[in-house]
Amino acid sequence: MAEFAAVVLAGGRARRLGGVDKLLLPIAGRTLLDRTLDAVAAADPLVVVGPRRTTARPVRWTAEDPPGGGPLAGLQAGLARLPLEARVVAVLAGDHPHLTPATITRLLDALRAAPEAAGAVLSDSGERLQWLVGVWRAGALREAMPADVRNRPLRAVLAPLAPLTVPAIEAEASDVDTPEDLRRADPTSE
Repeated sequence: MAEFAAVVLAGGRARRLGGVDKLLLPIAGRTLLDRTLDAVAAADPLVVVGPRRTTARPVRWTAEDPPGGGPLAGLQAGLARLPLEARVVAVLAGDHPHLTPATITRLLDALRAAPEAAGAVLSDSGERLQWLVGVWRAGALREAMPADVRNRPLRAVLAPLAPLTVPAIEAEASDVDTPEDLRRADPTSE
């Protein structure tokens, strides 16, 4: 088993992008999902929560219950696919085009340096925590999971764990939710 596992949340309806499967949108020749998976290529296992898609690397697929139950339901489903011996897990949304293995390494290093911390999350330039770009102690996540996760905000469950904050470098924290986000992520696409 690798130093860490990963759960990538790849559900959602992409309403602000007209309902397209945004995770299959290309950014500099790679899909959004593959770019996110590249950032956690060292993870084992690598679990993706959402509809099955073609990916450049092998992953374990699962789905949240109920379907469309939100990110917290997705996280719960992803955690259920990890072996109990998994100690650290990267938790990412699948729509972050500028994440790299170096991003994940910085988060892992921060967590390693603070043994009492439950997790470490990226913060954007406005110092807002990016709850879906972080690494966590798997036990802390499992203990924090409420019995009913349907449509509950992820932040409401993760914030009480008081994660460490790791400032983003350049566009690392950006995601793709709108056509403008897509243009910013890949200016060559126009």
